[in-house]
Amino acid sequence: MEGRDQPEGSLREEAKVRTQSRVALPPNLERVNAAAKQAAQTRFTALLHHVDEAALYRAFRRQKRQASAGVDGITVAKYEERLEGNLRDLCERVHTGRYRPQPVRRVYIPKADGGKRPLGVPALEDKIVQSAVAEVLSAVYEADFLGFSYGFRPGRSPHMALDTLHTAIMSQRVNWVLDADIRSFLDPLS
Repeated sequence: MEGRDQPEGSLREEAKVRTQSRVALPPNLERVNAAAKQAAQTRFTALLHHVDEAALYRAFRRQKRQASAGVDGITVAKYEERLEGNLRDLCERVHTGRYRPQPVRRVYIPKADGGKRPLGVPALEDKIVQSAVAEVLSAVYEADFLGFSYGFRPGRSPHMALDTLHTAIMSQRVNWVLDADIRSFLDPLS
């Protein structure tokens, strides 16, 4: 492990508590999460009703206000001008099968080595629907994840993973540590 001081204000026990925390779910998704925990083999076949106006509103609030617009040119501020009507219409389209995601706007971000990293910018409504669906799916799959798994999980961050790693290394006997960097691993998904 690289020479890293203990994070400021983070004691060993505090790190354990903080890194194992989870995000509070709305009551309907708490029930989904409880069902997923109770019977690991349960197949959930009807979850779309959880993507309601309230879920879409929460998803809208998670969007970054200064984020780039997608191909439709709609910004968070513009969408918010008619937020209630926009979300009601979006919810109706999702539930009647009329919602269709828009093409993703491709931009290239310069890298330190002079190359460019491709980045896809979805339209705002697509981000909202993706976030709402991810919230529902998280309620199902969080029950399956191990406590030490941090990648792309709600309420967890790389800093929390480092705190947990530091706590484990300092409190237990460690025989080896693997440091790996997989180059371009997710590129085929783009």
